[in-house]
Amino acid sequence: MRVLKFGGSTLISAESIKNVKSIIESQNGKIAIIISAFDDTTDTLLHTAELASSQNEDYISQINNFKIYLSKITGELFSKSEIEPVNNKLKELFEELENILEGVFLLKLLPDKTKDKIVSFGEEIASLIIHEYFEDTILLDAKRLIKTDSSFGKANVDFNLTNRLIQEAFSDLDKTAIIPGFLASDEENETTTLGRGGSDYTASIVAAALDAELLEIWTNVDGFMTADPKIVEKAYPVKNLSYAEALELSHFGAKVLYTPTIQPVYKKGINILVKNAYNPEAEGTIISESPGNEEHNIKGVSSIDNIDLITIQGPGMAGVKGISGRLFSKLAVQNINIILITQASSEYSISFAIAPFDTEKAVKAIEEEFISEIAFKKEIKVNVEKDLSIVAIVGEKMRHTPGISANLFQ
Repeated sequence: MRVLKFGGSTLISAESIKNVKSIIESQNGKIAIIISAFDDTTDTLLHTAELASSQNEDYISQINNFKIYLSKITGELFSKSEIEPVNNKLKELFEELENILEGVFLLKLLPDKTKDKIVSFGEEIASLIIHEYFEDTILLDAKRLIKTDSSFGKANVDFNLTNRLIQEAFSDLDKTAIIPGFLASDEENETTTLGRGGSDYTASIVAAALDAELLEIWTNVDGFMTADPKIVEKAYPVKNLSYAEALELSHFGAKVLYTPTIQPVYKKGINILVKNAYNPEAEGTIISESPGNEEHNIKGVSSIDNIDLITIQGPGMAGVKGISGRLFSKLAVQNINIILITQASSEYSISFAIAPFDTEKAVKAIEEEFISEIAFKKEIKVNVEKDLSIVAIVGEKMRHTPGISANLFQ
């Protein structure tokens, strides 16, 4: 069994869907297919939901434009005799979506729970069309297979239950399974999502549950690149990465792979192959336990733009036990994702990088936790630096090579 995931960048038109079908038909052995929403569908649905919540009637035209986009795709994929049942099923999905958006419009409310339900239609619609177009496939409901908590927007997977449900679903399956990525459900069977890029994660969860021989991530580049080709013209694909290298590169901005994807397959020792759907002949990148035998110590350079750096510093920190624990426990309670941490050896300061939308919440949390040291004793100050970037160089062999950091900073 192999698990193949096709990203939205490989599903942008009828022509690209036909291309994906030819890739599937060239496969040997048993496979499962994970499908992302077409192209920019998730962003479109989010924007539509936000328009509705602000009582902007343009949300209706957004939905109508989305319907036109889909009708163009289905019109090119299906004959006149085939298209009616497909359109009927799509009509049911759109009626449900439009009812939800009307409720958002009337109430001027868009809670995370409702947002998850709205964006879920992207994968639901894409996987339905793919299933109807591909022969001899079965469409499985990801919400019945992947169970999570109720952290809407980025839910946490219950792996024990999820693994059992996936194994039961595949126990006597004799067709190629198509599963919408990104989607799951909680104990109350409410729709949850696995975070942006979560279709990769879905594929990894399924691969690990089934002890797949390989997880293939099909995208629009020839694998993990040494740098972002939009920024560095001479960037080229890396043949081999270790799990650790891939984790670091994806964490620091490489968009080829959603960071949590690596964990489930890493535990099972399942390799990941990143391939280009528009250039299937290219070797791609193999991610495994070993970094491979490539001559370069640095595997890649990645970066994250638009970062805020928060520093807390002062004599009230030096040599005082528990400062770090208090700080990061408070931030964890607020669900603030920390991208990078650095601490002065003197323990005089701690700096951490976060996304700008978390900054105000983080500063407020710090001021609450250290109210005595900041407001009364004046021993700690909080400083925020905005509009920064993080640049990371990654490679397991760097630790055995003196002078790498000097070259970078020079």
